[in-house]
Amino acid sequence: MQEQFAALADVAQSALKGNEGFLANFSGERSDFVRFNRSAVRQAGAVEQRYLHLELFDGRRHAAQSLTLTNEPVGDADAVKQAVARLRDVLADSAEDPHFLINTTPQATTRVLPAALATPEEGVAAVLAAGAGHDLVGFYAAGPIHRGFANSYGQRNWDTVQAFNIDASFYLYGDKAVKMSHAGTAWNAAAFTARADAAKARLTALARPAKTIAPGRYKVFLAPAAVEELMSMLSWGGFGLADHRTATTPLLKMVEEGTKLSPSVTLIENNKDGLAAGFQEEGFVKPERVTLIENGVYKDCLASPRSAAEFGAPQNGADGSESPAALEMAPGSLQTADILKDLGTGIYVGNLWYLNYSDRNACRMTGMTRFATFWVENGEIVAPLNVMRFDDTIYRMLGENLLALTAERDLRLSTDTYEARSTRSMRLPGAIVADLAMTL
Repeated sequence: MQEQFAALADVAQSALKGNEGFLANFSGERSDFVRFNRSAVRQAGAVEQRYLHLELFDGRRHAAQSLTLTNEPVGDADAVKQAVARLRDVLADSAEDPHFLINTTPQATTRVLPAALATPEEGVAAVLAAGAGHDLVGFYAAGPIHRGFANSYGQRNWDTVQAFNIDASFYLYGDKAVKMSHAGTAWNAAAFTARADAAKARLTALARPAKTIAPGRYKVFLAPAAVEELMSMLSWGGFGLADHRTATTPLLKMVEEGTKLSPSVTLIENNKDGLAAGFQEEGFVKPERVTLIENGVYKDCLASPRSAAEFGAPQNGADGSESPAALEMAPGSLQTADILKDLGTGIYVGNLWYLNYSDRNACRMTGMTRFATFWVENGEIVAPLNVMRFDDTIYRMLGENLLALTAERDLRLSTDTYEARSTRSMRLPGAIVADLAMTL
């Protein structure tokens, strides 16, 4: 695919006239998808797709078109030429864009991760073996994901990652199931088996009669999957320059009033180790790290070129959404084997869902427990809990009430497959939180 993209960039370059320039963004993948139900394969297939987003500009006037590529060289080249001609007509009637900012200093980069994935047959066999004797439902997706950038200044960037994602549940009855996620860039059969065995071990406790507790404030352990839901909500406007400058960020109290989180909380955008490409759609190369919150103190935000131009601030390679693509939270010191002992009596939350802001300005979130959530007494799981709602602020959950973070962190790859497999990732610990507000 890299050679195809390079050839089409040359076609776009040759089609320019006068002071015209272009930006070209390529996305492609070759993915194997397998869906499971009742521990059997229900659907299997492979997807190969390639897209080119072409933008023509002249000064501050610009127009764009997306093309579906066929991998037929002559036909794809003709499509690019025709797109340039159409965009030229659009450009003639376009107004100047005062916030149009692109990289004009070429920065070439290439990252191609080695292929270290299981074969589709090996991956499917591992999932089926894990589900033997149980009702496993979920999906397996794996394969290379490609991104490319080129412009009329001669810049060329390419990124290929090899990744897999297994998102499954061991279903028991009613709303009772144990969720299991396992993802990465290199397949390790032993690691997958250990993750599946740990999930299945929860089924015994999940089969006990469910318990309902009164609304109130409880000591809670939030597994990494639950922390991911909190971070996903926080990423919705929490870290973008435009949201900060327009006072719509849910972290408004941190930005304007100096409110702090726990000193244990450090959040960074780790572009170096994430799956997302190290360049963005206007051609700027992303820094290896952007520290968002450091030891509980607001540090920096994600600034896209467009927001940088609008608000007169430096850009730092953020995508247009100004949402993290490779978010990491620093680990703590709590060992996995000590989680239940340190929790003592309280709630073990495996997953959360249906999150939203109940008070955005106060960074107050609400949502529901999901899948395996347990009542724990004296460091022992007693019974599964019926569904409850939490409603509390990040400033309490990750601030004054944060008791511990786990030393071990989970790599959480986005399961989104709308239009294409996502490369967004998070690396997160679990957290013990005091006095979390729980309601029915």
